[in-house]
Amino acid sequence: MTETLRIWHDMLANKDPSRLEEVIADDCVFVSPVLHTPQEGGELTRMYLTGAFHILNVGGDFHYVKEVVSGDHAVLEFVTKVDGLDVNGVDILTFDAQGKISEFKVMLRPLKAVVAVQQKMAEMLEQLSA
Repeated sequence: MTETLRIWHDMLANKDPSRLEEVIADDCVFVSPVLHTPQEGGELTRMYLTGAFHILNVGGDFHYVKEVVSGDHAVLEFVTKVDGLDVNGVDILTFDAQGKISEFKVMLRPLKAVVAVQQKMAEMLEQLSA
């Protein structure tokens, strides 16, 4: 788990999601702040996280302000800007026995920022799916 978090932080610092395969379990579940149902599977999780990398770190403003690690869980609070709006959120990670991320849950606030992120993510996912 410690190595996975190190790689995760390195990917964010370098704005490079190419190492997602190393940290996301094949059976990972992605819980979105805007979708009603969890997205199951490592491939879907990697697609959503790749989109988020592009949307949330576009201006380089994305950074974590708090990190709490306990057992096989980590909660990482972040701040960034999207279209000039302040975005605050948390990534809640669960790790499997191999130390890979088996669940990735994202929560965002405020509502205005959630709407902006949802619109940007829909556009980005359409591009990534093409």
